[in-house]
Amino acid sequence: MKLNSQDLEQITDLFNGPLVMAILFISMGSLCAQAQQPNTAKLKADAQKVVSTILSDKAKTRAYCQLNSLGGQMVEAAQEKDSKKAEALFERVDDLEKQLGPQYRAVFDALYDADPNSKDVQDILSMFDTLDESCRH
Repeated sequence: MKLNSQDLEQITDLFNGPLVMAILFISMGSLCAQAQQPNTAKLKADAQKVVSTILSDKAKTRAYCQLNSLGGQMVEAAQEKDSKKAEALFERVDDLEKQLGPQYRAVFDALYDADPNSKDVQDILSMFDTLDESCRH
């Protein structure tokens, strides 16, 4: 993936919200997607399954924590307009997402077109709080 200064500006804009939302948008891998509203009931079930799967596997938990820690580094790369560093970080994100499995990516891809302020999206994102807490140990 090749990044230009416009991409870096978009990344910087994305990081103005909470870190969880930043990770959400970073995880997408692409800043463009077809618009469609996700089925929130299915998405909630999928998210719960993803969280359970990651929590039950130490390697996946470690990969999730590493992925989570990249947010700050991506903000820094965007602020410094360091496209090489940002590109390397995006590649690392992609590698970590592959370790987490396709279901992880699918959940966040589905959330891309949803309203980040909706209660349903907030409920889904809050499911990942348990994973975030496991990273603090």
